Amino acid sequence: METQHEEPKEQKNQKNFLCVVTDVFRIWAQGTSVVLGSAWVFAIAMLTIAMWGATGSAFHYSDTWQLIINTGTTVVTFLMVFLIQNTQNRDAKATQLKLDEIIRAVSGARNELMNLEKLSDEDLTKLEKQFTRVRERAERDAGSDGCAPVGESKRGPNEL
Repeated sequence: METQHEEPKEQKNQKNFLCVVTDVFRIWAQGTSVVLGSAWVFAIAMLTIAMWGATGSAFHYSDTWQLIINTGTTVVTFLMVFLIQNTQNRDAKATQLKLDEIIRAVSGARNELMNLEKLSDEDLTKLEKQFTRVRERAERDAGSDGCAPVGESKRGPNEL
């Protein structure tokens, strides 16, 4: 007999299946992006286009001849969109986590900056204006060479 806290077996199997599919796609996307981003694949693509172009006269530049390259490039482009988006999402997440760790580890850093990606556009605009004011203030306080003297800041790191 199942209790309220136990997941039904079917729901648990669905979660396991989705996890497996997600992991397989992640591994496939990482490997594929490494291979497809190589100079060799670019050279093969250029060779394919050159061969297609060279065969044009043999096929009298027919609609079918044009349709072959149009269909091929459309399918490749469609699939590459998902591959590139997956790779960029993973890279962005990893970069964000690294930056969050740096903010957390540096004394004097404002920990509220750790989740900026979750702020609304209006909040990001307000924060950008605050940092613009800080930068302008630092430029005014800078020495003749454009750099503020080290250790002579009039404001703390958390003051905006």
